[in-house]
Amino acid sequence: MLYFCVIKILIKMKYVEVNFICNPYSEAITDILAHQLSEIEFESFLQSNSGVLAYVPEAKFSVSKVDDLLRNFLLDVKIDYSFKVIDDVNWNEEWEKHYFQPIVFENKCIIHSSFHQPEGEYDYRILIDPKMSFGTGHHQTTGLILKEILSMSFFNKTVLDMGCGTAVLAILASMRGAREIAAIDIDEWAYNNALENIKLNHISNVKVKLGGAELLGKETFDIIFANINRNILLQDIPIYTKVLNKGGSIVMSGFYKEDIAAIREKCEQNGLIYRDFSEMDNWVAVVCER
Repeated sequence: MLYFCVIKILIKMKYVEVNFICNPYSEAITDILAHQLSEIEFESFLQSNSGVLAYVPEAKFSVSKVDDLLRNFLLDVKIDYSFKVIDDVNWNEEWEKHYFQPIVFENKCIIHSSFHQPEGEYDYRILIDPKMSFGTGHHQTTGLILKEILSMSFFNKTVLDMGCGTAVLAILASMRGAREIAAIDIDEWAYNNALENIKLNHISNVKVKLGGAELLGKETFDIIFANINRNILLQDIPIYTKVLNKGGSIVMSGFYKEDIAAIREKCEQNGLIYRDFSEMDNWVAVVCER
């Protein structure tokens, strides 16, 4: 389970836990859901295998507000929910004890938070404080792309990280020798968190932008990461192709193995060459080249 949001709370209080079940499920859907829930005073979120566990102070919980939010949700998705009151929780303590434990990739890269100082020798140490955005590396899709990054050459390359979340992919690409990196996310929380994490890791060559594919067009890139979801990828692959340099690579994730055929077809329609895919718990990352 991936912890992707916390607004730290200094006192104990009684909370309502709301279990949102999303069909279909994707990180993009749960990211948008969390953002909209924060606007009706939800404070903390956990990603589950099928949606989001969201927490709100009992005094601020409103069924009518939740129902209204779901009726007017931005995406075409079915969202069911149930809720229960939970005992007083010190969220600082819970966050530090149980969530976002350090994670190691290929014995080369470790990702950890500011309140963990794990020992050991690694080629890359990435410091991430996720707050309201995805991308700690614990989710399969982020992990799949991180592993691809560790196997690719980045020296003097230009990189685009679409749907950057915490900017963990952009940060590792910088550490691996990329020359210039553009990190883009449509969510303002992710944008701000990406800026914070880049600063935490003393990275100077990542430019973070708030928005979507409409920002693309002027710059071109040698390598593109797009960890979003199937439908947005299918919509934006033609745009990515236009800004991908000849001989460049694009790594896409955020979808399941059964979606590869549709992704591959769209890529080949736009002149990309399908190379291969990697898999983790039925989530996949697809690599294509131009």
